[in-house]
Amino acid sequence: MTIGQIASSQIYGTEAIQSGKIRSEKSMFENLLSEIKTEKYEGVGKNVSSSQIVEKGHINGDWNRGFAGTYTAESDKNSLPQGAAANSAFRPSDKKIDRTSKLYEKSLELESYFVKMLVSSMRKTVVKANGNSNYAQSMYEDMMYDEYTNALTKNAHFGIADQIYLELNV
Repeated sequence: MTIGQIASSQIYGTEAIQSGKIRSEKSMFENLLSEIKTEKYEGVGKNVSSSQIVEKGHINGDWNRGFAGTYTAESDKNSLPQGAAANSAFRPSDKKIDRTSKLYEKSLELESYFVKMLVSSMRKTVVKANGNSNYAQSMYEDMMYDEYTNALTKNAHFGIADQIYLELNV
């Protein structure tokens, strides 16, 4: 067997793997289409509309999941403020927060925006090793930091969303 024959057999093997991946992805996409056509998605039939699938309040193609469904427990409907809102001297002691409400969800989105501005400012201070980055790299890094800010907002309990909710829910 010559070097050329070995190289060509490796190329054909790589092509076979890629072809298998493409067939697999195509079948998954066809299964998704058939599920949509069989009205699996609450009344969405053959004429699928993005307004019927996309969650209200988000634009079509918005990759960010938001905070809908973050709090679903019964105890979340009557909880005490956390973070900065719990330490506020102006907070009446009898105020409770309904974390399942739409107002609290929007308050979390606003808190997430504040945290994103904070994280973006911190990112600007970091010096990159190679000094250059392309458009795709910066776009995906930005998306990654968006996910970081969402996780921080959900788990760090800064209390900004609680303060916003308490101020607006009068």
